[in-house]
Amino acid sequence: MITTPIATGDAALARRNPLAKLAAALVFSFTLIATLDPVTPAIAIAVELALLPLFGISYRALGRRAWPLLLSAAGIVLTLTLFAGERTGATLVGLGPILVTTGVLNTAFGLGLRVIAVALPSVIVFATTDPTDLADALIQNVKASPRFAIGALAAFRLVPLLAQEWQLISMARRARGVDAGRSPVAKLRLFASTAFALLVGAIRRGTRLATAMDARGFDSGVPRTVARRQRFGAADAVLIAGAALLAAGALAVSLLLGTFRPLIG
Repeated sequence: MITTPIATGDAALARRNPLAKLAAALVFSFTLIATLDPVTPAIAIAVELALLPLFGISYRALGRRAWPLLLSAAGIVLTLTLFAGERTGATLVGLGPILVTTGVLNTAFGLGLRVIAVALPSVIVFATTDPTDLADALIQNVKASPRFAIGALAAFRLVPLLAQEWQLISMARRARGVDAGRSPVAKLRLFASTAFALLVGAIRRGTRLATAMDARGFDSGVPRTVARRQRFGAADAVLIAGAALLAAGALAVSLLLGTFRPLIG
């Protein structure tokens, strides 16, 4: 399942506080948004992959978990290369309406790499974190409402059920003879109706979950005890500071090479 941790428990960075790992991922990711050049995200991806063994994740396991991200980045590069509005730089390929220039490729690869560099830390964090530990850390370390934290945990646990429900709805409709055949319009209409049915089912399940949580006193205001302590120590603070330094280092290299392209300005 996509919500199941895949890291070994004895890895150095996998043992860190869930909030520390999440904060480090956010700091590292949002710093990379400041530039459009391909050098900074490329350096960031190299750093992320180099640190992967410290999280106890194999490269093969990460590939199985992150392949949708790679597919999205490839789609972004292809779309921008073929349909970009501005065609600056030297012409590389000119086939009728298809015009590929160095400026277009630089922008497309920069955006594709930035998507991977920004999203990959979050993939690593959730691949090394038990959702229950994250909910416990939210309650203990940032004093989040148990109603919010446990509700988010329950919603996170229900994510895999959406894929199963989609399959069940599709099979049920096929059994009743509802099939789009080869018509793309019918496929689009069937997709929309299936998505709507899935949305209605998710809302109903969420309503039942909220009622059950209220019945168990999650909104009573009474202080709750915790079964597992989540401690935030000096090593967790060092992890966040290290993420900030690595992101700043990637930006500094881009500035020194003269490839830095600010997002604004």
